[in-house]
Amino acid sequence: MEVKTSLLDNMIGVGDMVLLEPLSEDSFLENLKKRFDHSEIYTYIGSVVISMNPYRSLPIYTPDKVEEYRNRNFYELSPHIYALADEAYRSLRDQDKDQCILITGESGAGKTEASKLVMSYVAAVCGKGQEVNKVKEQLLQSNPVLEAFGNAKTVRNDNSSRFGKYMDIEFDFKGDPLGGVISNYLLEKSRVVKQPRGERNFHVFYQLLSGASDDTLKKLRLHRDVSKYNYLSLDSAVVSGLDDAANFRTVRNAMQIVGFMEDEVQSVLQLVAAVLKLGNIEFKPESRCNGTDESRIKDKNDLKEMCELLGIEQSVLERAFSYRTVEAKLEKVSTTLNVAQAYYARDALAKNLYSRLFTWLVTRINESIKAQTKTRHKVMGVLDIYGFEIFEDNSFEQFIINYCNEKLQQIFIELTLREEQEEYVREGIEWTNIEYFNNAVICDLIENNKNGILAMLDEECLRPGTVTDETFLDKLNTVCAEHQHFESRLSKNSKFLTDHSLPHNCFRIQHYAGKVLYRVEGFMDKNNDLLYRDLSQAMYKANHSLIKQLFPEGNPAKVNLKRPPTAGFQFRASVSTLMKNLQTKNPNYIRCIKPNDKKAPHIFTESLIRHQVRYLGLMENVRVRRAGYAFRQTYEPCLERYKMLCKRTWPHWRGRAREGVEVLMADLQVPAEEFSYGRSKIFIRNPRTLFFLEERRRQCLQDLATLIQKIYRGWKCRSHFLLLKKSQIVVAAWYRRYAQQKKYQRIKSATTVVQSYARGWQARKLLRELKYQKRCEEAATTIAAYWHGTQARMELRRLKQEARSKHAVTVIWAYWQGTKVRREYRKFFRAHAGKKIYDFTIQRIMQKYFLGLRNNLPSMSPIDKNWPARTYLFLDGAHAELRRIFHLWRCKKYRSQFTEERKAVYEEKLEASEIFKDKKALYPSSVSQPFKGDYLEISKNPKYQKLNNAVDEKVLLADVVNKINRANGKGTARIFLPTKKSVVLADQKTGQVKASVPLPDLTSVSVSTQSDGFFALKLKEGSASAVKGDFLLSSEHLIEIITKLHRIGATATDREQLSIDISDEFLVQFKQDKVCVKFVQGAPKNGNSVSCKRKNNRLLEVSVPATA
Repeated sequence: MEVKTSLLDNMIGVGDMVLLEPLSEDSFLENLKKRFDHSEIYTYIGSVVISMNPYRSLPIYTPDKVEEYRNRNFYELSPHIYALADEAYRSLRDQDKDQCILITGESGAGKTEASKLVMSYVAAVCGKGQEVNKVKEQLLQSNPVLEAFGNAKTVRNDNSSRFGKYMDIEFDFKGDPLGGVISNYLLEKSRVVKQPRGERNFHVFYQLLSGASDDTLKKLRLHRDVSKYNYLSLDSAVVSGLDDAANFRTVRNAMQIVGFMEDEVQSVLQLVAAVLKLGNIEFKPESRCNGTDESRIKDKNDLKEMCELLGIEQSVLERAFSYRTVEAKLEKVSTTLNVAQAYYARDALAKNLYSRLFTWLVTRINESIKAQTKTRHKVMGVLDIYGFEIFEDNSFEQFIINYCNEKLQQIFIELTLREEQEEYVREGIEWTNIEYFNNAVICDLIENNKNGILAMLDEECLRPGTVTDETFLDKLNTVCAEHQHFESRLSKNSKFLTDHSLPHNCFRIQHYAGKVLYRVEGFMDKNNDLLYRDLSQAMYKANHSLIKQLFPEGNPAKVNLKRPPTAGFQFRASVSTLMKNLQTKNPNYIRCIKPNDKKAPHIFTESLIRHQVRYLGLMENVRVRRAGYAFRQTYEPCLERYKMLCKRTWPHWRGRAREGVEVLMADLQVPAEEFSYGRSKIFIRNPRTLFFLEERRRQCLQDLATLIQKIYRGWKCRSHFLLLKKSQIVVAAWYRRYAQQKKYQRIKSATTVVQSYARGWQARKLLRELKYQKRCEEAATTIAAYWHGTQARMELRRLKQEARSKHAVTVIWAYWQGTKVRREYRKFFRAHAGKKIYDFTIQRIMQKYFLGLRNNLPSMSPIDKNWPARTYLFLDGAHAELRRIFHLWRCKKYRSQFTEERKAVYEEKLEASEIFKDKKALYPSSVSQPFKGDYLEISKNPKYQKLNNAVDEKVLLADVVNKINRANGKGTARIFLPTKKSVVLADQKTGQVKASVPLPDLTSVSVSTQSDGFFALKLKEGSASAVKGDFLLSSEHLIEIITKLHRIGATATDREQLSIDISDEFLVQFKQDKVCVKFVQGAPKNGNSVSCKRKNNRLLEVSVPATA
């Protein structure tokens, strides 16, 4: 049986604050400190997880830990963020409940890391597979991209998220991720133009300057020196522990995995460089004849480089920085800008440019990671948003951040109470109303459509006349003076008139987390967030495709005189949408706490943590959870844990689990008012009752351990004695056996020795007799052999003597005949005998040479380079000349066999060699294949008779090709018919003409360098044939098709020659979109040698097997 642990086992402090006794703020902090000192950074408040940032790596996120918490009950193991993630995932997968995980806390508390841990856990426990792994990788790799563009170094955190992020991860019915949707809230775009002391701008600026190659920086007109850019702070340019160069490579890789095209990445980097260049533009005053001051740009070099990057005319942007045009219904007024207004316009453009780029990045990532199927999905939302902020100087940003946290606190209390009430009703326990602070009155103070602070702020921004931050404060003092949570020095409420802690230009709101003082300065400008229309129109005139998308309001054809919505209005609408989304899901909460401001481990700053506990409302959360029953547990684990406390339930209870728990509680005499029985759980009201049960269990476990030790020791001693007794019997038996075996071996050995001596004597006697008999036989044989030898030698000598006599007679006769012949020959010998002998010899040599050459001639093939070897040195020249004449003769014989059709085939083969040799891996295999041309026999096949009649010109080639579909990378069979004037594509089954492209509309053909048969027919832009885009086709006769198309273009005089582009990556126009076709080498899949697969909306990847 599996032994399950519990949250209560080996507990350091109290693992669940609901069980804390006594409950106070001091005991709450003391329990947090005790657990933090023992590296226990997670603590529960019911189902809420408190996470303390350890500022160091802990070995609690390993794959073994993932498996440990997988499919386990929430309270079964010690507190961990994995327990909450597993509970949420299993509820989504098994109960079909949409989930949301709300992560809150101040900057540096570890919210971003907590969201990464949740996503990594879900990725680890969900299904596996190529598509699933791809989706998981894209979801995880979206984080580095958003962190680079949305995170920055602050005094509190080296990687602080300066925007709110909500991600909906979509799952199928099996619990496998299908995709996701990201929503971003309130990017801190003011950081682009100004950063507080000790802080940095967004990471991407420093990563670009540190990690980009020299060539990339040169193209972007940038330098590595951070000090050259006014928008980048110098005192914190380098952060310890952050490698900007390595992070830049990580971001580039992540963008590629998410699905960004290379031209999109370059466009994004160009806009980042443009923001840096924009910050270097400075202005100087110039007096006009009418006495007014006008701004002029000091040094136009940075403006020029920025305009070159974005494709804007320099004069257009320069005028936009010097003049402002105000349009009414029937008139247009142009005014000059002074230096201060020009700097404001510059900074407003930089902030809007970066903010809209960030929004575009989020939208582009959503396009890549969104679920492709349209069926209903299960959804898990992860909210990583700013915590409650109370600074020395609080402005508009802190106001709307705290407003968002008020809404989250409101929904947190409502959902927590609703969850409690639903569980009580589900278990059949009477629900008692719980008193708690309802912050709806504070939310109404801020968001009321008539008298809310945001509504009044929007009203002031739209009011004609002189509008300032002071007039806005006066309006607040008039409308909100009597509100119990609003305080102002200038309000009608007299009790704040002498409050010197409340400056005149400030107002104070009593939030659920405490009072916050807001300085009204800057509220109007930040809420307006205006960008002059001249700048929007200048940006729209850029030749940069991405700029046009970011500034659609600059289109002169769509001028909208209506004032754009304010920042407060947009944020209130976003928060309202977020709240509606969260209310449809089952909530899970992670409250992140920062232990100290030094970002150092092992330091617990009590005052800082007390402040965070208050504004996170943790004590309020504990009180809500303890208002009814502090602890609840299902009957089965409760009985399993405490059954040893009652003799009737120990060691095994045979009945129902609830009946066993009732017997147990009755035996322990626990007061009836301290617990209640639900349908599937027991509810314990006071933590003291639970600790009483735990103490009794601990004592009982000690007694059981003593009993188990006693029984075990007795069993061990008995077992040892029985083992000794058994061993003694076995040893004695083995010894007696050994002694008898030794005695038998001695007797056997003695008998063997006696036998061997007797047998040896008999054998030696027999051997002596055999040797004597053998010697007698050998003596007779030797005497006979000597006699026969003597007779043979005598006969040999006689025969030799006769032979010598006959040979002597023959020799004498031969000498005599030779002498007679020599005497006769001397009569006829003359002086020219030597020359005749020489000529005769030469003639014989030549005759022999030619006969040998005739018999060893090589084959008639012109490519055969063999030739017989030269036998005599003086024939060297003749030998080479004969070889040349023979080669010319056989070439002439070979050419005489050619027909005109065969000559044309060889010319096409030669042209194919010039186009593809050493450029495409498919070419060598096509050399031996003849160019057949009409593979379908279209003129003879009655199936294609109608198609043959529809084509007017002579068909140069007829073959079946596959037309590649952009949506899924699959091919559709088409008949490919090129003629001298057009290219026709027809349906293979019906023979119906699907497309006819005139050859003048065909500009180029693109193929890869691999051994595939893919090729793209690129059409002239603006032509009638290009309406549906280019054609991406594949064929087994690629080399022949491209060669014939090239020959048709080469012979035509009325059009340019067809261009052949050989590259492993090229663009294909599909209707309005350009799709990149990328060829990679890989192993064949599903038996197919070449496979085409759609990676995302703008990438088709063709996998080609690697050639040996």
